[in-house]
Amino acid sequence: MEVFSLLDSSPIVLTYRIVDFKYWETGSYVKMQIVLIDNSVLHVREYNDEFERNYSFHWQNSQGAFLMRWDNAPHHRHLKTYPNHMHRNDLIEESDVITLKDVLKYITSCI
Repeated sequence: MEVFSLLDSSPIVLTYRIVDFKYWETGSYVKMQIVLIDNSVLHVREYNDEFERNYSFHWQNSQGAFLMRWDNAPHHRHLKTYPNHMHRNDLIEESDVITLKDVLKYITSCI
């Protein structure tokens, strides 16, 4: 599966653990924890099928403190990128970062 190839080839991924994984003819669900080279952790949850896609990428530092989260929960309708958005500090912002590849690219620029 493409997500595992992405993780295996990423220079910032130290290890990853698959918490849950389901795959069927028209979709998939994956939940995992990714430890990055700075020991921060990215919690990934992604559901895809032929009708919908739901995701959450929750990044925290090595002590477990919240850094950022990207998700598409259907709230914050005022944002131009609705339903896609990110949480940073106490702010909710527009976000075009909507895939694991996008998130890893963003985090690479930060660490």
